Amino acid sequence: MAFQSLLRLVASFNPKARLWVDGRRDWADKLWRLLAGNTSPIAWFHAASLGEFEQGCPVIEAFRAAYPDYKILLTFFSPSGYEVRKDYDGADYIVYLPADTPNNACQFVTLVKPRIAFFIKYEFWYNYLRELDAAQVPIISFSAIFRPDQLFFKPWGQFYQNMLRYFSHILVQNKESVNLLAGIGLKNVTLGGDTRFDRVSQVVVTKKAIPVAEAFKANTPLLVVGSAWPEDMAVLIPFINQFNKPLKVVIAPHEIKEEEIERWRKQLIRSSVRFSQANIDTARSADVLFIDNIGMLSSLYQYGEFAYIGGAFKQGLHNILEAATFGMPLFFGPDYDKYQEAVDLVGEEAAFSIHDTDELTTTFLKQYDNPAKATRVSRDYVQRNIGATAKVMEIVQKSLLLTNL
Repeated sequence: MAFQSLLRLVASFNPKARLWVDGRRDWADKLWRLLAGNTSPIAWFHAASLGEFEQGCPVIEAFRAAYPDYKILLTFFSPSGYEVRKDYDGADYIVYLPADTPNNACQFVTLVKPRIAFFIKYEFWYNYLRELDAAQVPIISFSAIFRPDQLFFKPWGQFYQNMLRYFSHILVQNKESVNLLAGIGLKNVTLGGDTRFDRVSQVVVTKKAIPVAEAFKANTPLLVVGSAWPEDMAVLIPFINQFNKPLKVVIAPHEIKEEEIERWRKQLIRSSVRFSQANIDTARSADVLFIDNIGMLSSLYQYGEFAYIGGAFKQGLHNILEAATFGMPLFFGPDYDKYQEAVDLVGEEAAFSIHDTDELTTTFLKQYDNPAKATRVSRDYVQRNIGATAKVMEIVQKSLLLTNL
């Protein structure tokens, strides 16, 4: 594969590529040793990265509760998923997915012998799907979403359409996806919703207290900036510097780079502190708190009255639902059309897309003075979309029943 060769080429100077390559080295021997002695049936869940893992968690946990005799194998494509969740206790085995070659796929399916396989949202790997189908393994895709511009729906997209036919069932997020798949002759399709709603609804219950963040906020309105990229900060820093009403700001960069954080701090007129260097007193006296560790963002939203979610200027909008579940106006950049929840919340005037600092300032001021509607709508939106996990589990029950006949 050209992609594999490219990664090996850049691995010597790119840490992520090195993790991708090293994590797959001698994968078959490692997997054989990992599974040695197992006599339980295996359910295989595959996630591309961390976001898809979070999306899949409610189904993984529901499957474990419903089928305790099964072992769960979780695979990741990306190091950003594997490295963060390799110790997740909801799965029995966690490994990188070997590259999608005919030999790898054949070896993998032969070693694992899964009774059922799940692919979360966007993952479509031809060789793995073909091997699973040949082994008569039920294959379920859930929380999938499709758009007319994808290769599946092009006149020359027959190969990609045939890949989708390997799935026993596809549960999609919206009616447009149902119609698109029906248009290419796929019938085993269900409007199943998005399991992320089930996941984020749990965040409110499982949120952790963060004393430094609580002291930082005190009684001042708080804007939580989640997964910020440099393009977002180019808009946010002037906004923070010129905003003249009481406001504190928590900033959680998508990638934690000390030099970048320090550069942003120097550009701010207002006082700032890094979480790793803060205590109750220094946090209380600062105006901006930079989060320089991982794993806190979902709990940080509990302290916010407003949220800005990064990625919608270039990289792709990050998770807005973790903030929405706490109920608050949401802000993000202009590139959000591929994200159903963002489209919905913009339409319901609970989320606001901005192009520059001036537009952010104008839009934010309106919400600052009257946030009640957006607060209520965003929270209600999450609540009324809960239930996708139960729909997946209905399909699972039917699939496993059929395979056991």
